[in-house]
Amino acid sequence: MSESNLEHTPNRATGVVSTDDRKTLIGIAGAIIATVVVLLLPTPADLPPEGQRLAAIFLAAIILWATEAIPIAVTALLVIVLQPLFQVVELNAAFKAFVSPVFFFVLAMFCIAAAVTNAGLDRRFAYWLLARAGTDSRRVVTALIVGTAATSMVISDVPACAIFMSIGLGVMSRLNLEPGKSAIGKAIMVGIPIGSLIGGVTTPAGSSVNILGLHFIEEFGNVTVSFVEWMAIGIPMSVGLVPIACWAILRSFPPEVPTIGDASVIERERAELGPMSVPERKTVWLLSIMMVLWIAGSWIEFLDVLTVGLGGAIVMFFPGMRLLTWKQAERATGWDTMLMIGGVTSLGTASVNTGLATWLVGLALGGVASWHIIFVLLAISAFTVVIHLALPIGPVVNAVVIPPIALLAISAGANPALYALPVAFTASCAFLLPLDAVALLTYSRGYYRMHEMLTPGLLVSAVWVIWMTVVMLVVGPFLGFV
Repeated sequence: MSESNLEHTPNRATGVVSTDDRKTLIGIAGAIIATVVVLLLPTPADLPPEGQRLAAIFLAAIILWATEAIPIAVTALLVIVLQPLFQVVELNAAFKAFVSPVFFFVLAMFCIAAAVTNAGLDRRFAYWLLARAGTDSRRVVTALIVGTAATSMVISDVPACAIFMSIGLGVMSRLNLEPGKSAIGKAIMVGIPIGSLIGGVTTPAGSSVNILGLHFIEEFGNVTVSFVEWMAIGIPMSVGLVPIACWAILRSFPPEVPTIGDASVIERERAELGPMSVPERKTVWLLSIMMVLWIAGSWIEFLDVLTVGLGGAIVMFFPGMRLLTWKQAERATGWDTMLMIGGVTSLGTASVNTGLATWLVGLALGGVASWHIIFVLLAISAFTVVIHLALPIGPVVNAVVIPPIALLAISAGANPALYALPVAFTASCAFLLPLDAVALLTYSRGYYRMHEMLTPGLLVSAVWVIWMTVVMLVVGPFLGFV
C-alpha cells in the first residue's frame, strides 16, 4: 500500500479518524447545524411554515450532496423520508414526485452512452478529430473542446466528458506533463468539461438537466417545448459559445509547448482501429434514426423525447442488434445519479406546493416582471449563473428556480417558456468553480486548482448571459414565446 493511501486509512489499533471519516463527520454536522438554524429562525411573513421546514431539508441535502458526506443516492432517499417526518408532505406524495419521466430518460441515456463506448465510436471520432488537428498544441486543445461539445449533443454531458478526458489524458501522458504545473494540461482539463456542458444544451438529449427543465416548464408553466423548438435555441447557443470557450481557455492557459509531438503516433493509433465494425455501423444507424424521430416528434405527438430515447435504448438489446447486454448496462448506469434526479424532482415539486420556490425567487427577482424584457432575461440568466455557487448541481437549480419563474411569467402575462427556458439552459452554465459533477471529473485528476477555472469560466459565463438573451429575443418570436 502506498504512503498516500496510508494517510487516508483509519488506524484501527490507535482509533485515529481517517481524513475521509473526518470529511464525512464535518459534512453531516454541517447539514444538521444548518437544518437546526433554519428551523429556529423566525418564519417570514409570506412563507408558510411547511415551506420553511422544506428549506431546512433542501439546505441539508445540498450540503450532503456537495460534500458527499454520505453517498449521493442515500441523500436522495433521505430527502424522501424527511419530507413526511418534517410534516412537509405525505410520504405517498413525496414518492409520487420521485418517479418521473426524467428518471427513465436518464436511464436510456446511460444505455446509449454505453453502446457508443462499447462499439468504439467514441475513440474513432476522437482520433479523427486529433488527426485533423495535427501536432499544433493550440489546435489539439481546440479539437478536444469541439469534440467533447459535439459528442455531448447526442449523449449526456457526463459520459461525453469522461470519454474525452481519457483521450486528453493519453495526449498528456505522451508529453510527460506534470499535473498542476502544465498550462496545456490545465487548458485540456478545464476545456473538456466546459465544452461538454456547452454542447449538452444543443439538444434535449444532451443532458438530463435539459429534460428536467422541460419537465418543470410543462408541469408548472403548462407549456410544452418541442425537440425542434429547443434545438432552435440550443444550436445557436452552442455554435456561438464553443469558439468563445476555446478563446477563453487558450487565453487563460497558453500552451507551454508548440506541438504535441509526432503526428504519426495518432495516425498509427487511428489506423489500428481498422474499418468501422458492424456494431459501430449499427450504433450510427440507430442514433441517426433516433435523431430523426426526435425531430419528427415536434409534429407527431406520441414521438416525445422519452418515448424515442427509451425505445432506442430497448432496441439495443434486441436480437440482431446486440449492442448491449444487461450486465453492461448495469455497470454503465450511474444509479446514484438516477436516484439523485428522483430526489431533486421530489424536492422541486414540494417547493412549489409549499410556496418555498415562489418565496425564494420573489426574494431574489422580485419586481423584474415590470422591467423591459431585455433586462428581465439578463437578470434571470445572471441569477441562474450566480446561484450555481450556492446550488452547484444543475438539476437542483432547475428544481428551485423554474417553477416559481414559470408562475412569475404567468402573473406578468408572459409566456412561461420565455422566462423559464433561460433557466433550463443556464442551469448547465457551471463554469465559475468545478463544483458540478461534470467539472469534478477532470478536477479530480489534479491538473488544475479550483480557482484556476474562475478566469475562463467567468469570461464564458458573461458571454453566455448576453448571448442567451440575444438568442431568446431573436428566436423567441418565431417560436411564439415573445
